[in-house]
Amino acid sequence: MAVPELWAGTDAGKAEHHCVVIDADGQRRLSRRVANDETTLLTLMGDVLALSGGEPVTWAIDLNAGGAALLIAVLTDNGQQVLYIPGRTVHHVSGSYRGDGKTDAKDAFVIADQARMRRDLQPMHHGDDIAVDLRISTARRLDLAADRTRAINRLRARMLEYFPALERAFDYKTSKASLVLLTGHQTPAALRRIGRNRLAAWLKNRRVRNSQLVAATAVQAAEAQHTAVAGEKLAATVVSKLAREVTALDEEIAETDALIESRFRDHPHAEVILSMPGLGPVLGAEFIAYTGGDMSIFGSPDRLAGVAGLAPVPKDSGRISGNMRRPRRYCRRLMRVFYMSAQVAAQHCPVSKAFYERKRAEKKTHKQAVIALARRRLNVLWALLRDGRLFESSPPTHAASPA
Repeated sequence: MAVPELWAGTDAGKAEHHCVVIDADGQRRLSRRVANDETTLLTLMGDVLALSGGEPVTWAIDLNAGGAALLIAVLTDNGQQVLYIPGRTVHHVSGSYRGDGKTDAKDAFVIADQARMRRDLQPMHHGDDIAVDLRISTARRLDLAADRTRAINRLRARMLEYFPALERAFDYKTSKASLVLLTGHQTPAALRRIGRNRLAAWLKNRRVRNSQLVAATAVQAAEAQHTAVAGEKLAATVVSKLAREVTALDEEIAETDALIESRFRDHPHAEVILSMPGLGPVLGAEFIAYTGGDMSIFGSPDRLAGVAGLAPVPKDSGRISGNMRRPRRYCRRLMRVFYMSAQVAAQHCPVSKAFYERKRAEKKTHKQAVIALARRRLNVLWALLRDGRLFESSPPTHAASPA
């Protein structure tokens, strides 16, 4: 008698995973907790394949990165089919299974059973090296940008306590000159003591543009406050350190951007993506990072639009029909790529600008018009990648055929 096909569900963790194997009748054939190391994972795979007796095994997992990365690599490198089931999906469907408790074994069984019954799950592939590198570097850039925002917010909050006039004088998110200023002079008394001309010379020696204007603005703020607030000296020291921290983060972000652009241009789709108005190296790199650079995984532009949150879903009930809403579960990074690039294209690309203005004329809000444009551009990008063509701002003119 032939051994039935098996489904292996894995509830992934950091140090350990729990694997449950079921057959076509949903009966458990194996339940095991394994360590997250290569030797143990290879042993598990060998035992599951021995159970299958040569029949195919479908593996399913609730993570697609992090602690599951090694397991995915071991399976895909050995030719195993691996399906991804989001953890949120597992959480929602677990309520329909017997028992109110939650265990790793139950979650692994649910993952295996869902893989057995569902036909809408996409298989995972061995990661493209460039796409993986871009995912790591773009994630690092997002972390750096978040750290920079937090440091600036702390800097401004600290300055507001003892020198509100200087806190209002500059936009510390965009003004590098103000950060240079704060590394050397942070208090009203210090700025009055150095004076406008000497401060301008000090800034100029540090390659600050518009040093005269920056110095005049800072000294003017100092002249507006002659009261020394308690804790000023220590607060000024903290502000100086935060200013240096933001400057260092700016340098690291610039280095990361250069790394991202260099690696992105190595990808075979880079030229096509960069031909789309509004898609620069960083947004293009994020697109490759969060799609893997392989459009065949999605199957159609509609599927990609659903993953990116650009395909509305119905919200009908009873007599109410025709209502559409944005899906709750989608890749926000992909949404950001298309939304941000659409905003830029609506200003600088004639074709996109005309589409945006047409939507506005249809009484759409700015946000609705940009999302509609983003959806339209997704279709265009899909077609360009499929055909290996570059974007053209106007359709090509064809010579008239002879009569």
